[in-house]
Amino acid sequence: MKELYLNQRIGRLVKNGNQEFLYFSGTSYLGMDQIPEYEEILIQNIRRYGFNHGLSRVNNVRLSVFGEFEELFAKNAGAESAAVVSSGYLAGISAWQFLYPKSNTCWIAPDTHPAILPADLKPDFQLNFIQWKNQCLELSEGIPSQKILLLGNAVDPLRAVIHDYSWVRDIAKKHEVTLLIDDSHAFGILGKSVFGTYSAHHDPKINLIVSGSLGKGLAMPAGIILGSEETISGIKSLPIFTGASPGSPANLQTFLDTGKIYQTQNQKIKDFSGIFFQETQDLSTINGSPKFPVFVYQNQDWPEKLERMGFITSSFPYPTAGSQRINRIVISGFHSLNDLMALSLKLHQLSQS
Repeated sequence: MKELYLNQRIGRLVKNGNQEFLYFSGTSYLGMDQIPEYEEILIQNIRRYGFNHGLSRVNNVRLSVFGEFEELFAKNAGAESAAVVSSGYLAGISAWQFLYPKSNTCWIAPDTHPAILPADLKPDFQLNFIQWKNQCLELSEGIPSQKILLLGNAVDPLRAVIHDYSWVRDIAKKHEVTLLIDDSHAFGILGKSVFGTYSAHHDPKINLIVSGSLGKGLAMPAGIILGSEETISGIKSLPIFTGASPGSPANLQTFLDTGKIYQTQNQKIKDFSGIFFQETQDLSTINGSPKFPVFVYQNQDWPEKLERMGFITSSFPYPTAGSQRINRIVISGFHSLNDLMALSLKLHQLSQS
């Protein structure tokens, strides 16, 4: 499958030469950047705050929007406090730089995002999440009480699997457990409204920290860390936070101004995920969940066939360039119901050919 190099905004439709395709890839889960009302409010806020804000958050001249955004996001996520930074990657690195030195041992889920991986550690790709979970439970029984740092994703976006961490409570009965979850592909979709999975995983016996990108479902060039007051205060004292430029204040203000639009898109993508799951659940080669807008298909020749039919889906080798391609269909809030039905029809036709 050839790469497409475009010179346009990517949305519901993309053009390559004289050809036009329905686009079912990417990470714009809510489709916010295709909503005219949202775009107009963002443009107004860019005029208000400018294109960039390069001042450190600890400068004596400060913008109140950062604190207002953190307070609102933390409150709605169910966390005590929050730290907003310029990217999800920076959020993850900031979190593990604070947490990792305080742990005795660190256990890493096989699909953990690199942003929350300490530089000298790698996950065991030979295990799946359930095998890793069972390994953690077994290891926790055989070692004396200690400080354990667990790292993982809320969801595996490449395999469309939502992860359960309720079992971590069993480990916390014996050990002092810190759980760092990457919510990059959960914000906007999973958990509490558009605010991610923090409240779903919260337990008073576990030191829970959630970090991730706000640039996917929520369409903001920023990242966030959610946790206790003590943890967030500690992270905000690190040079990686005090010395870095923050995220775009215009985008953060737009989030504060457009809560109703986000809620509408959140409900739309939940409905669309359920509808597409129902439409394709009889196809044995397609895997997914009614709660998540990503669906994996096994057929290696389908990306090219779908492209010839007018559909672009996600297809690339993983975890290495020599690996087999992972092929996915990504539903977005910028799609219409007719788009979903059209794709479903072609998938059924392919499955019968």
